[in-house]
Amino acid sequence: MKVVPYVFFYGRCEEALTYYKGILGGNFEFMKVGDSPMADKAPPEHQNHVMHGSFTSGNFEIMAADGMATKAINPDEGNITLCLEADNHAEGERIFKALSAGGNVKMPFEDAFWGGKFGALDDKFGIEWFVSSR
Repeated sequence: MKVVPYVFFYGRCEEALTYYKGILGGNFEFMKVGDSPMADKAPPEHQNHVMHGSFTSGNFEIMAADGMATKAINPDEGNITLCLEADNHAEGERIFKALSAGGNVKMPFEDAFWGGKFGALDDKFGIEWFVSSR
C-alpha cells in the first residue's frame, strides 16, 4: 500500500499541474466535473473545475482537484488530504473502518463509478483521508 498526497487548488488545479509538469517533467491527467457522471449533481460554476487529477514524475506522485462543493474552500484551513490506496477491497475496508473510529465519515467506503471502492473521512485528529482500493 502507499499514501498519496491529495492537494486541492481551489480553481487552479489545471494551471498548477501544467506548472509542475514544466518544472518536474512527468505527466498529468484529469477529469473535469462537467465530463464526469457527477455533472448533473454539481452547480454550473463547478462544471469546468477539475474533479480529480493525478500527476507523476518518476517516483513523485500527487492526486489533485479544484475542491468539492461540499467542502469549504478556505486555503487557510489547509489543502492536503491523504489518499491511501489499498491493494484490495478487504484491506481498504479494514483501514477505512479503523481510521473512521472516533472520527467523521464523509462518504462511506463503497463502489465507485470509476471502478474499485472509495470512501472519505476525517479521523479523530481532524486529518482528512480518502481510502480507495482496486
